[in-house]
Amino acid sequence: MLLLSILHSSGAHNARRSLTVLRLGTNPSMYIVIIAWLYVTLMMAVAEATNTTGTVLGAVITFLLYGVLPLSLVIYLMNTPARRRVLKEREARAQEAARRAAPAVAPAASASDAPDTGSETPADTVAPVREKT
Repeated sequence: MLLLSILHSSGAHNARRSLTVLRLGTNPSMYIVIIAWLYVTLMMAVAEATNTTGTVLGAVITFLLYGVLPLSLVIYLMNTPARRRVLKEREARAQEAARRAAPAVAPAASASDAPDTGSETPADTVAPVREKT
């Protein structure tokens, strides 16, 4: 139940291709809806092209505006939960890796958490203002 697409990478590695796997939800009947809608729009485009007053340009525009554009929007919206899940998993893995890489510091030994417990009074950075009488 996977839709595979080959995407070209942009930037310095545009010669390299990456394989991305998109899941279209867990409901297999959605594939039937997508295929059926593409079939209907393809038949609309064929009818437009073969009509005596129709043109091939009109058929291409019909297929793009009634078929490809709405389906790309529907597929994008259907993949939103899967993209969010993958992003959360990636962030969790990155946080776990950061926790493993960070040195273990005891909470009591942290200088920023403990108050000044020395015998000296803390230095005041602002000088007191004296009033003139």
